[in-house]
Amino acid sequence: MSVTAAKGFVAAGVHAGIRHSKLDLAIVRSTEPAVGAGMWTRNRVQAACVTVNREHMELAEPQAVVVNSGVANSATGERGKLDALATAAEAGRLLDLDAEHVLVLSTGVIGVPLPMGKLLPGLGAAARALSAEGGDDAAAAIMTTDTKPKQAVAGGPGFTVGGMAKGSGMIHPNLATMLALVTTDYPLEPGEAIGFLRPAVDASFNSISVDGDCSTNDAVILLANGASGIERTPAGDLAFAAALRKVCRELAEQIVADGEGVTVLAEIEVTGAADDKQARAIAQRIATSALVKTALFGRDANWGRVLMAAGSAPWNGGYAAVEAEKITLRYNGSVVLDKGAPTDVEPDVSGPSCTIDLDLGLGDGRAGYLTSDLSYDYVRINADYRT
Repeated sequence: MSVTAAKGFVAAGVHAGIRHSKLDLAIVRSTEPAVGAGMWTRNRVQAACVTVNREHMELAEPQAVVVNSGVANSATGERGKLDALATAAEAGRLLDLDAEHVLVLSTGVIGVPLPMGKLLPGLGAAARALSAEGGDDAAAAIMTTDTKPKQAVAGGPGFTVGGMAKGSGMIHPNLATMLALVTTDYPLEPGEAIGFLRPAVDASFNSISVDGDCSTNDAVILLANGASGIERTPAGDLAFAAALRKVCRELAEQIVADGEGVTVLAEIEVTGAADDKQARAIAQRIATSALVKTALFGRDANWGRVLMAAGSAPWNGGYAAVEAEKITLRYNGSVVLDKGAPTDVEPDVSGPSCTIDLDLGLGDGRAGYLTSDLSYDYVRINADYRT
């Protein structure tokens, strides 16, 4: 159940001293020549590592990824970019790779420079510790406010897909404050990885929300090294795509379930929309509504808030198509609104999970979204984040 589950990958997680006592620096490396792809935050304020990674991926295929936690190296000016470049260069020296073959990820407090006096020696310790059994330590080293590591594995005929992620707050699409690294021994050619990664990310990491905030550092990276040795076939491609989606979906679910202060995991399904894009806009609006999320925390099926959110989903300068008299709404399978008419049913939403199914009765559009409640603890955790 780790990022080293696929053949030809090694990893390590060490304590470099960036954080007080926890593991805080990870390396994942392919021991066989790999190809890769990355998807990055769409926040206009982007961390130095995102800028450097974009440049590196234009020059070379990634072979290794370095991740530090505790410091985001975002909003750190020219020094931040130089530090990210120095991190890649030192990792490359230690791993006998060109710097352009190394990607760097950072997560933590924004506006604080990387402590290079700790990070660079830590890279040496991490490089010496690399092993096929190092996935668990690597997953632990990338955590910030996460309460548990996030890992997933899936497979197909002769190949394996493994992944790790971190994320607990600042979770919102495109992407959120989350980092994810997925590895596979399935054979891909240069330039092909993004075609498999993008749809998997859109259906998983870009369909979750904890607090509606989009981070400066978000990234999802896929490395594929072909170490399985299997022959590539169209059926194999389909199986690989399904396994990649499964891993991304499981990691995304773990992120929402471990969201800061989360006590309820809610799955929102919108059907009957005018089209898929409008369905997604409506699902996202419901998932990010503070009123819907606080009602979830209160274990209150306050379905009026869902209707409010659905009717105010931004779309092309206006709002997505909704006709109140055609709406059917279910909480945990119980119909609370039937074609616009209340049913006087009070569903049981007392548990740790909830489904909200909204049928708009307009067309064939559909979309799903994972979200969470908004609790007192979310406020406490984020109020105390730096102190």
